Amino acid sequence: MRLLLDTSAFLWWAAAHPALGPAAGREIESPGNEVFVSAVTGWEIAIKRTIGKMGLIEGADTDHQARSDVEWWMEQGLFEELPVTVRHGVDAGELPRIHRDPFDRLLVAQARAEGLLLVTSDAAVRAYDVPVLDARA
Repeated sequence: MRLLLDTSAFLWWAAAHPALGPAAGREIESPGNEVFVSAVTGWEIAIKRTIGKMGLIEGADTDHQARSDVEWWMEQGLFEELPVTVRHGVDAGELPRIHRDPFDRLLVAQARAEGLLLVTSDAAVRAYDVPVLDARA
């Protein structure tokens, strides 16, 4: 299985937060699965941290910055990095205006373009034509 973690799912996994469901956790840690983290996630975390709003990302553990540092986890080889391409940007811009969050719209576009299962708890994302694994499951 090929998974793309949204920012909350990534943060929950990195902090061993109980919001991440056991089924989602098993899939993220399954050695047979390819698990991707988007450059979008690094961007979102950096912006939220810079403006002092990490708490807006549900479950963010602001006391343990290293746990949510995307680059550190990439260096550990646990996830594959998914860069943002022009195709992703155009696809995100052309999505129906169901979801207003540009980070989530870009993740949806990436999952669709790359044939990835998006791990998210965001109900609005399910309205798009994208396969989703509930991060709380």
